[in-house]
Amino acid sequence: MARRKHIQIATTPLAIAVLAMTSVPSVAATITTSYRNSFRVCTARLLSVGITDVAAANACATALNPRELSSCVLSIDQRTEIAAADALATCRQVRSQDELATCVVGISQTSEEQPANVLDYCGRSLLPVRFAECVVGLRSEINFTPVQAMDSCIDASDPLGNLSPTFIPESQTPAIQTSPEPVTPVPPAQPSPLPTTPVTP
Repeated sequence: MARRKHIQIATTPLAIAVLAMTSVPSVAATITTSYRNSFRVCTARLLSVGITDVAAANACATALNPRELSSCVLSIDQRTEIAAADALATCRQVRSQDELATCVVGISQTSEEQPANVLDYCGRSLLPVRFAECVVGLRSEINFTPVQAMDSCIDASDPLGNLSPTFIPESQTPAIQTSPEPVTPVPPAQPSPLPTTPVTP
């Protein structure tokens, strides 16, 4: 009986240790080295289009969305005449890389001669897809050069910058201005005559 009790006491710490080990998640199992890793995908894509090791590492490591950044560079490099290094510089500066790529590719593919500065125009636009639609739409009906169309559309791409000074945002209530009522001047008070005391003879 005493031996059985001794065995139970000895196995209890071992059972606790086993339970503790199985309850702790394995950190290494949650980190993948496959192409589900966005940083690996980004690095591999940039290297495949000739970006240097240092530039690829710096760009992917600092990217908020590495996969989207590399897609932007890859799309522009493969579907336009723009160099991958130039595409990377602009893709890193914009908030929405996929819209930038759509803008650059869309304008380039509809031009007989790809404009060299289309990357700069799309990067400057606040709404790259709308900007590209504007450029393509104007050139479909008007005999504009790509630069003429891009100049026209970039001026109209920021409608809030062209508002008249009388525009008041909806969130702000204009101050009500009232004209002051005319003030009628008050005439000065006339001094009262002094009472006269009758003189008795």
